[in-house]
Amino acid sequence: MCSCSGNMAGLARAELQEYGRSSCFMYISAVFLLLVCRVNAQSGDNHVLTVADANWTLILQGEWMIKFYAPWCPACQHLQADWENLGRQSESLGISVGRVDVTQQPGLSGRFLVTTLPTIFHAKDGDFRKYVSSRTIEDIQAYVVDRKWATVDPVPGWKSPSSLLMSGMANLFRLSVWIRQIHTYLTNALGIPSWGSYVIFAIITLFMGLILGLMLVLIADCIWPSRTKRREDKRVVIVKEEVSEEEVEEKHTSDLDNESERVSGDDSTEEEEEEAGSGSEQMLSSVRKRKPQGPDTAEGT
Repeated sequence: MCSCSGNMAGLARAELQEYGRSSCFMYISAVFLLLVCRVNAQSGDNHVLTVADANWTLILQGEWMIKFYAPWCPACQHLQADWENLGRQSESLGISVGRVDVTQQPGLSGRFLVTTLPTIFHAKDGDFRKYVSSRTIEDIQAYVVDRKWATVDPVPGWKSPSSLLMSGMANLFRLSVWIRQIHTYLTNALGIPSWGSYVIFAIITLFMGLILGLMLVLIADCIWPSRTKRREDKRVVIVKEEVSEEEVEEKHTSDLDNESERVSGDDSTEEEEEEAGSGSEQMLSSVRKRKPQGPDTAEGT
């Protein structure tokens, strides 16, 4: 009985050791496969550069293919494998491959004015062209190798990502995301209703508008100051001219001559009026003498 029990214990111990060895081998194999997959994934990711607000100016030099995507987008997920394959072939194609997560980089989505996902841009020395062909790896490679991008007009200067207008658009997109995050915090964390959050934003907008208007008025007043109205006292300066005695006498004599002429003129007018009156009386008297009397004239005839 003792020998049988000892044999049984030895067999069990041997089976446990063999099982332990096999399980350890399986564990090591699983870890090795995991490391290999991770290395492959990292090698594929290393060829695809993640573009952000901090390093987006890199795409202004050289030739690039840039993809704008979102993790929740099904079409973006379908393109992910081909895009990683394009990244591994980037050295042979002589291009750089990048990607932009619009959920993490809203400023870049506003700078490139991305409205649909996924969106692909081709960049060549600062000239940007939107890729609108098929999204298969073969078509993307042919677009680069056959220089099909040369037949596409680049985006105009005012719409270029490096323009001042698009820089302002990037700031607006960042501001919109920031406002949405604050709204989510007010409604979810603090329990404020949606209408209350809207009222808070309306008050802040009015207050900021008043401050901005005041700043603009101050800046305009500093650049173009208003002219001060100076009231100057009008002083009348009377200049007294020195007049000699001879000039005074001449002036006096001229005044006397004028008065005598005026008096003589008045006298002559009075005489003329008297003569006219006497002449009229004489004419009346002559007319009365010549007028015949009625019955006497009839008898005489």
